[in-house]
Amino acid sequence: MTSAGLPWAVLLPLLLFGKICASVRESSRPNFVLVMVDDLGIGDLGCYGNTTLRTPNIDLLAQEGVKLTHHIAAASVCTPSRAAFLTGRYPIRAGIAGGHLQVFIFNGASGGLPNNEITFAKIAQQQGYETALIGKWHLGLNCESSDDHCHHPSAHGFRHFFGIPLTNLRDCGPGHGTVFQIQKYLPYRSAATVCATAALLHYIGVVAISRRFLLRATALLAALALLVGGFIASMPYLNCILMRDHDVVEQPFDAENLTQRMTQTAVDFIERNSERPFLLFFSLVQVHTAMFASAAFRGTSGHGVYGDAVHEVDWSVGQLMRTLERHKLEENTLVYLTSDQGAHLEEISATGEVNRGWNGIYKAGKATNWEGGIRVPGILRWPGRIPGGSEVDEPTSNMDLFPTLVRLSGAPIPTDREIDGHDLMDLLQGRVERSNHEFLFHYCSSYLNAVRWHPQNSSSIWKAFYFTPNFYPENDTACHHTHVCFCERSYVTHHDPPLLYDLSRDPSEATPLGPDAEPAYYSVLATLQEAVEAHQRTVRPVESQLSLWNVIWKPWLQPCRSSFSQLCYYKQVDDLNS
Repeated sequence: MTSAGLPWAVLLPLLLFGKICASVRESSRPNFVLVMVDDLGIGDLGCYGNTTLRTPNIDLLAQEGVKLTHHIAAASVCTPSRAAFLTGRYPIRAGIAGGHLQVFIFNGASGGLPNNEITFAKIAQQQGYETALIGKWHLGLNCESSDDHCHHPSAHGFRHFFGIPLTNLRDCGPGHGTVFQIQKYLPYRSAATVCATAALLHYIGVVAISRRFLLRATALLAALALLVGGFIASMPYLNCILMRDHDVVEQPFDAENLTQRMTQTAVDFIERNSERPFLLFFSLVQVHTAMFASAAFRGTSGHGVYGDAVHEVDWSVGQLMRTLERHKLEENTLVYLTSDQGAHLEEISATGEVNRGWNGIYKAGKATNWEGGIRVPGILRWPGRIPGGSEVDEPTSNMDLFPTLVRLSGAPIPTDREIDGHDLMDLLQGRVERSNHEFLFHYCSSYLNAVRWHPQNSSSIWKAFYFTPNFYPENDTACHHTHVCFCERSYVTHHDPPLLYDLSRDPSEATPLGPDAEPAYYSVLATLQEAVEAHQRTVRPVESQLSLWNVIWKPWLQPCRSSFSQLCYYKQVDDLNS
């Protein structure tokens, strides 16, 4: 007899039955492999029409799964797009909006994805999944000290992290220049010219200037130049760091073979967890600048280092797929591949090499809400559960992954907050033909920039712009000679009435419609305005995580494995993949 009074002959079968039921429940839940490439253009992949780059592994994913051809990123720059992807919510709801920059550019900043936001990784972890983020995070790190890690991936459901907490800045690649275009804001060249001219005029007797004043002005200019130069020179040590879980393992990181190392770490994670449910978010650092490719891929494309990097990304995806195949996990794993936004058209290297991708027929690119900035690849494969070789041309969003994954993990969708994504499974499995997205709203920072409407019982997809960036595609730098397109009034043109397009007839957004060309012009704009007003009533004010205070560098928040006196330099000597 047991202590509870039941004979072992009765208790043992009950225990075995419970264990079997738990095992069946666990095996019925799929694994998730989510691949997000950074700044990849929809036109860079063979399955989306590219004929000059080789992407056989990604193309095979599309052949074996569903290709989304109207897949939209919730934002056109990294930080808000990734926040929306993880939470299924427009980034403005989490305060990932506002400010001039729209993204974090310092590890020592205090902003980040708030802890009261719920990510699909946090829910999956609660459901018993092993979770990992490998690659780029870009959603904050610390709040009050250099190691509180309040915004770290582990605070949002990722048990394992190997990657970069910020992003791959130009400063991270030797010889790639800097993103900190100080010369645009500090007129040090003009000041030097003024000082030199004043000294010359004083020397030849045209004007009389105190020698003490000249010396002080020259010293001040020299000090400013040293300060600016030191600031730029320190950026790789402060911002280009590689972490494993909570430890800094390289500072600055070495991009050479970085994708290879991250790929091996991802393979190891899958192999270690092949007998239990897992969620892997593989967030590639490529193809964002500073551009790099491992030795095996350099020179393999006809598009410079950008094309080489695309080839390496495809190789990396192939390694993950072969690992799933080797462990017979294909039929129990949902694979998703996308980009966080469109390719960056303004990318030209410090030496003049074009480093931009291709957005196909779509207008503009990263940092704009033209289709080229937000129309992204969307491929989902789940053999036996999702029919292979099919396409879906209905509007979908990267926010849709949140409710899709949450339900497949066995958890309910949170009801205490607005969830803007919709479960994709009915659409992917062909049970419905229409997307649940009647309206999609497009923000530029905290400003509502555009709205998309797919009316019921209509093939039209209307899109109205309330303002557009000052965009000059005939120039090498399309957005007014800035590194990205900004949202403030001096960088945009407002439209009243809004610019209206029908994407079903004009996907390239070449010709805005007017009342003469479109009989439904005024009724469409009226419906869109009603939708905007209804949406805005659901947006609650929250603290901006991208305010000036939250994005500026704070020395006490700076992660530094060695010490400031050693320039925060650290290289781990043992194998990073151990």
